Amino acid sequence: MIDWRSEWKPLAWMAVAFATFFWLPVGWARFDGAITEALALTKWYAREHVLLCLVPAFFIAGAIASFVSQAAVMKYLGAKAPKVVAYGVASVSGAILAVCSCTVLPLFAGIHQMGAGLGPATAFLYSGPAINVLAVVLTASVLGPRLGVARAVGAVVFAVVVGALMALIFKRSEQDRVNASMALPEPDDVRPLGQTAAFFAAQVAILVFANWAQPDDPSGLWFAIWRAKWLLTSAGGVALGLILVRWFGLKQWKAVAVGIPVCGLGMMLPQRPEFAFTAGVIGLSLVIVGDQGELGEWFASSWGYAKQILPLLLGGVLVAGLLLGRPGHEGLLPSGWVEAAVGGNGIAATLFASVAGAFMYFATLTEVPILQGLIGAGMGPGPSLALLLAGPALSLPNMVVIATVIGWKKTGVYIGLVVVMATLTGLIYGTFTA
Repeated sequence: MIDWRSEWKPLAWMAVAFATFFWLPVGWARFDGAITEALALTKWYAREHVLLCLVPAFFIAGAIASFVSQAAVMKYLGAKAPKVVAYGVASVSGAILAVCSCTVLPLFAGIHQMGAGLGPATAFLYSGPAINVLAVVLTASVLGPRLGVARAVGAVVFAVVVGALMALIFKRSEQDRVNASMALPEPDDVRPLGQTAAFFAAQVAILVFANWAQPDDPSGLWFAIWRAKWLLTSAGGVALGLILVRWFGLKQWKAVAVGIPVCGLGMMLPQRPEFAFTAGVIGLSLVIVGDQGELGEWFASSWGYAKQILPLLLGGVLVAGLLLGRPGHEGLLPSGWVEAAVGGNGIAATLFASVAGAFMYFATLTEVPILQGLIGAGMGPGPSLALLLAGPALSLPNMVVIATVIGWKKTGVYIGLVVVMATLTGLIYGTFTA
C-alpha cells in the first residue's frame, strides 16, 4: 500500500512539470524569441567568458586555497587584520583585476573559504567588477568626466560601506570565524613571499591581458596594450611556466611538452589565439592533475570551484537571457518597460535602475554603451549612476553562486545593501547635477 504522506512531494513536482509543459506558450512570438535570446546569450557567454575569464579565475582561486595559508589570509583580511588594511586592499582590488561580476566569484569563494572576514570579503566581491580602470575611463570618455569620476569615487566608498555593514549586521553569526582566527598561529610560510607573489602575478597577468577589451579610441596606451594583448598574455604564460619549474617542482620536460603545441597553434593560427590558449589550459591541467604534491592539490582545488560555480552560472545566464534578452534584443520583459521606468531623475526611476541593474548581466565594459542608449531615451543622471554602481557588481547568475558560498540570508542582505546604496548614491548625485 502506498503511503501518500511520503509521496505527495513527487506527485506535486510531477503535477507542476505537467502543467508547465501543458500550458507552455510555444508559438507566442515573444516566448519563442525569449527562448532564442536565452540560448544566444548562453552561447555568447560560453564563447566569450568561460575560457578566457572563468578558467584563469578558477586556477587563481585554487591557488589561493592551495598556496596561501589560512593564517596568512586572516592576517590581512580576517578578524586580526587592521580595518584600514583589510578594507583598503579589498576595496581597490578591481583596479587590478578588471573582471566581471561572474569572474570574481571563484576568487571571492577562495578568500572566504580561507578565512577572510565577511566584511572585507564582500567588499572584494563588490569591488572586483565595479572598480575597473578601463570601465571608468570609458565611462568618462563616452558619458562625460563628471559621471566617470562619480562612478570611480562612488564604487570605492560603496565597497567599504557595504562590506562594513555586512560585517556589522552579521557580527554575531561571524563570531565563530572570529574565534577560530584568534586561535590560529602566525603564518609560517614555507616559500618566500616573493615567489608566491610572482606566481599569482603571472596568473593575474594572464587573466587581465587575455580579456583586455578594444578601446574606442584607436590611439594611446589602452589601445597599444590591446594591440599587444596576446603577446602580453603569452609573456604571462611563459613566466608562469618558469615559476612552476623553478620554484614549484614541475619537471622541465612537462613544461616543454605544454609549450610546444601552444607555440605551434599560435604560429599556425595567429588570428585565433583562443586555440593556443585552450591548448595551454589543457596542457597545464594534464601535467599537474596527477601530481601527488602541491601542484596536484592546486588542480583539485581549482576543479572543485569549477564544479561548484560553472553549472550555476550557465543556468543563471540562461534565465537572465530568457527574462531580459541581450542588448538590442528583447526577452520576456519588453525593453520599452525598462526605458519608460528609468526616465527622469526621481526616486522611482533611480530605485528601478538599481533593481534592474542588479538582476541584469553586464559583461565588462558593455554597461557603457547600454547606458548611453538609455540616456538617449531620457534616463536621468541619478538613475544612470545607480545603474553603473549596481549593474556591473551584481547579476542573477552572480546571486545564485554567492548564495552557495555564504547562504541565502547573507546574500539577500548583500543584494539589498547594493540596491539601497546605489539608489541613495544615485539620488544624491541626481540632486546635485539636476
